[in-house]
Amino acid sequence: MKVQSSNPPGAGRRGEVRQQGPDRLRGKVVLITGGAGGIGAATAQRLAAAGAHVSLVDRDQPALEQFVSRLGGGHLVTAADVTDHVSLQLAAQRTVEHFGRLDIVFACAGVGSASTVSASRTDDLLRIVDINLGGVIRTVKATLEEVTRNGGYYLLMSSAAALKNVPRANAYAASKAGVEAFGGALRLELAHKGVDVGVAHPAWVSTGMISGAGTRAGESRSLPWPFSVVSSTDTCADLLVGAMAARRRKVFVPRSLALMDPLRWLSTGPLWDAFMKPRAALSVSRLEAAPQTTD
Repeated sequence: MKVQSSNPPGAGRRGEVRQQGPDRLRGKVVLITGGAGGIGAATAQRLAAAGAHVSLVDRDQPALEQFVSRLGGGHLVTAADVTDHVSLQLAAQRTVEHFGRLDIVFACAGVGSASTVSASRTDDLLRIVDINLGGVIRTVKATLEEVTRNGGYYLLMSSAAALKNVPRANAYAASKAGVEAFGGALRLELAHKGVDVGVAHPAWVSTGMISGAGTRAGESRSLPWPFSVVSSTDTCADLLVGAMAARRRKVFVPRSLALMDPLRWLSTGPLWDAFMKPRAALSVSRLEAAPQTTD
């Protein structure tokens, strides 16, 4: 299946894109890592409805096939692991062979964490960084030549965790802050080539990562607004697809989280520490009272 884009490579960006909205994505080929469920799957549904051709990449082949059967025809699934560069290269190659091009990459695959450094194995902490940050880097490297050829767009999944300090986020927050920094540098490296790079900062989203986990759900209620807001996957997907259509530099979920971007010194400075310390003492003490796994 060869796809002919409705616009030539690099055409119709920024101002024109914003005027056209999600319809601008019709005919575009979008690769999504972590596409078998959660935010990735919800975003794929919105993209398919907007007329985009979706290439879903995930470790879980059965889940991918089950999901794409509900998505409709004309889309592609490939089993790959973001910790394996070769499998990502093959997924990118298969996407281009199937559709004839690749316009947008949404690096969504990731894992969460909710433990202290003391209660965590070193390998487990490093695995979080490798999947969340290393996976983004591998995804970009595997797709960079084709996205550059088409004057395309990257959307990299960071998190509200990059905007604040909270206990038990440690390696997760570090990985997401790394994604933001990586995306910022990549944006400058690719701008003159006609490629735009966006970074997504979702706060709490109702996915399997937090649903059914009392401790995780309780964390959102312990934080001040807007960090306490829990968004639906539908709301998150709508904002992400809008960011792809407009080739935005940043997207925040909820939108109110954008207020904290220029004010992040408030959520990382001494006043924030004073607010969080008694809450951290309670949650950390409870967690570390349980049997711990050490190296």
